[in-house]
Amino acid sequence: MLLRRTFRDGPKVRNETVANLSMLPEAAIAALEATLKGHSLVPAGQEVTVLRALPHGHVAAVAAMARQLGLPALLGSPCRSRDLVYGLIVSRVIHPASKLSTLSRWADCTLGADLQIAGASTDEIYAAMDWLSDRQDGIEKRLAAKHLGPEANPSRMALFDLTSSWVTGRHCQLAKRGYSRDRKKGLPQIEYGVLTDPAGRPVAVRVFAGDTADPVAFTDIVEVIRTGFGLDRLVLVGDRGMITAARIAAIKELNDTGTDFGWITALRAPAIAKLAADDGPLQMSLFDTHDLAEITHPDYPHERLIACRNPALAAERARKRNELLAATETALARIAERVERGSLAGAGKIGEAVGQIVNKYKVSKHFHRTITDTSFAYERDHAAITAEAALDGIYVLRTSVPATDLDAPRWSPGIRTWPMSNATSAASKPTTSTYAPSTTGCLSASKPTY
Repeated sequence: MLLRRTFRDGPKVRNETVANLSMLPEAAIAALEATLKGHSLVPAGQEVTVLRALPHGHVAAVAAMARQLGLPALLGSPCRSRDLVYGLIVSRVIHPASKLSTLSRWADCTLGADLQIAGASTDEIYAAMDWLSDRQDGIEKRLAAKHLGPEANPSRMALFDLTSSWVTGRHCQLAKRGYSRDRKKGLPQIEYGVLTDPAGRPVAVRVFAGDTADPVAFTDIVEVIRTGFGLDRLVLVGDRGMITAARIAAIKELNDTGTDFGWITALRAPAIAKLAADDGPLQMSLFDTHDLAEITHPDYPHERLIACRNPALAAERARKRNELLAATETALARIAERVERGSLAGAGKIGEAVGQIVNKYKVSKHFHRTITDTSFAYERDHAAITAEAALDGIYVLRTSVPATDLDAPRWSPGIRTWPMSNATSAASKPTTSTYAPSTTGCLSASKPTY
């Protein structure tokens, strides 16, 4: 590299080489070149002060995926409320937390600045939730058309599950005491059901009072599918506590009016035991070569029964039963010692003590017990234990869908993916805070969001 100058000598323009810079380091050459161009150079690390750095990568990744899925357009036209709701959803993926906690985190990443929501107030959050609530039906209808329609969902399957969240407030009109899936006995709760496509993508959600039974919630979602979404040809997949015999009868009556709803559910343990009784169609030899077999029974006319065996589940149930039996025997032995010493007497008091034990470990059916005013004896019911163990890992699915539409190898894995819907329900649980549905008091605030 040469450093040259140009000058005029009378009428002529001449060039002169001042120096050969080729031997200089590249950094020195770059510095000299910048200086000659009029740039001011400062030592590295000086004149630049980092006032604040906000994390951005996770926000950019989630926001890009949300845009790819069409989430902003799904929510509605651009407005302040839509930006707040969109920010809540993106934040839910990045760092699941309550509305109050989420609000305080927007200033700690680029999400607040990108959407211009960093300074949002709690009243604005409430208003945005009401804005979303007013648009829920339309959003769900578009999701149903996209994920449950015949083109996107050729199997016609739709999964529904119910979960609950316990309530710490005192003014929620939906808070009732019922069956707690959070194992928070004695506390009021709210329940909500999630409808998904076969892959577990949520399509709709409904909130119910805390004492709502699974079949009641199922009836409600069937009506939503039929009248709200305009769908009349679906296969509804639910657990055995939800799609009961009464609900199946109701679906049959509905089908008589022109709809075509099918169902996939599972049999309860007593029904499975009946199938496995002497000369019954459910025999263990069915699983000698395969873990899946199709059977029939007169109690289920025009239905298909798919018997499945899960070896891992069988081992887990055997382990758990043995642990519970051992724990029950240990506790009952202590009661027997107290009775023998005379520190516990009277059939009523002895029975009360025994009842507390068997109710705790839930294996009362596997023990014979004899109680008098002065004695207590117990022993395992080996016949009952053996009969139950024979069905470990066995579950039976029942469906109205003919094999020509959906064969067993295709739809039985569908109900095996039921935990995907359960996981969706669990992920939708609100985190307890001032702004979570589990503590707000008005019905509109208790409506679920996405």
